[in-house]
Amino acid sequence: MPLHLVQPHGLRLKAMEPVLIAGKAKFRDVDIRLRVKGGGTTSQIYAIRQAIAKAIVAYYQKYVDEAAKLEIKDAFLEYDRQLLVADPRRREPKKFGGHGARARRTKSYR
Repeated sequence: MPLHLVQPHGLRLKAMEPVLIAGKAKFRDVDIRLRVKGGGTTSQIYAIRQAIAKAIVAYYQKYVDEAAKLEIKDAFLEYDRQLLVADPRRREPKKFGGHGARARRTKSYR
């Protein structure tokens, strides 16, 4: 689905942030196709946003020059660090002896 058809409008703006920050001229020679699975709608939009930002930085590093890459990377990092750095938090697995990852059954002596 093209980026301009993403619904709702607020999430569309979130997905287009890398394009708006770097400028449309930087994306002229680039064709990006993304596929996301899992998570909810908002998580997928944030994944798309991060993938676009990382892709444009990698493209400029490989095919253009280092100075342009640093300029784009600095602009992304100044706006929002989450554009280039993933959130490492994941769900902790459940363990034996309790109802969740950390919760334990209480022991009653009487």
